[in-house]
Amino acid sequence: MDVFIQQLLNGLVVGSIYALIALGYTMVYGILQIINFAHGEVVMMGAMITISAINLLSAGGVNLPGPLLVLAGMLLAMPVTMLIGFLIERVAYRPLRKAPRLAPLITAIGISIVLQQIAVLIWKNNPRSFPNVLPQEPHNILGASITDLQIVIVLLALLIMAGLLVMVEKTKLGRAMRAVSMNQAVAGLMGVNINYVISMTFVIGSGLGAIAGVMIGANYGLAYPTMGFMIGLKAFTAAVLGGIGNLAGAVVGGILLGIVESVGAGYLGPLTGGVLGSQYQDIFAFMVLILVLVLRPSGLLGERVAERA
Repeated sequence: MDVFIQQLLNGLVVGSIYALIALGYTMVYGILQIINFAHGEVVMMGAMITISAINLLSAGGVNLPGPLLVLAGMLLAMPVTMLIGFLIERVAYRPLRKAPRLAPLITAIGISIVLQQIAVLIWKNNPRSFPNVLPQEPHNILGASITDLQIVIVLLALLIMAGLLVMVEKTKLGRAMRAVSMNQAVAGLMGVNINYVISMTFVIGSGLGAIAGVMIGANYGLAYPTMGFMIGLKAFTAAVLGGIGNLAGAVVGGILLGIVESVGAGYLGPLTGGVLGSQYQDIFAFMVLILVLVLRPSGLLGERVAERA
């Protein structure tokens, strides 16, 4: 039972991060009906820039408590990732809005590779350790342990996700996003600035990606230029699981995927007699993706939409 509770807590932490990243995928898909596979690299950029910013601030003699130092690094990283998101939409996707579906998909993969190689040029292909500036005191919960950092990750992720849902439902920008997702042509006739709304969708998603990147770096203690590929695939799986295009579905899918992955990794070794260990936990994400695509392509909270002839 101790092992189960521990893996459940670990899954909640990781799932909260997956959900935050999945929101970036589902927002773009909900409006443009395309998958922004470069989003994982945006998350990676957020983590790498934050680590570099924290190291520079520390080397420059900036004397701040650990949490404030991380916050400062994150606030420096977010405008950069938001600019990257804006440029991705403006340069790579806007010219292809009326192109066949395959063209934006190939472009997204190309942008992903470009961003990854830019990161390799800047930071080399070596892992960067997250500065040890955050408290790591564990708390005991029913025999399992969770740190202050992990509690903050879960609470902050849930708060941000709730804020995004409120923004989409209650604000003028959110109403414009919903209108564009339903019908771009009609929204444009009603006075909605389509280009602005789509650009803001990429900008907001990229800002959330930077925060998720910081969470990943802080939780695992490191970040590296090629980390965005696997993180992006798992977050995409979470978005599909919940129902891509559905914000609440992205949250549910991310948390569920994190729990399935962590609990599965905890019991994989004993169930296979030691043949497979926790290092094979990635297989659970792709098993979930295959099962969802086969059994319920619309996801848990997605609506089944009939194709018109």
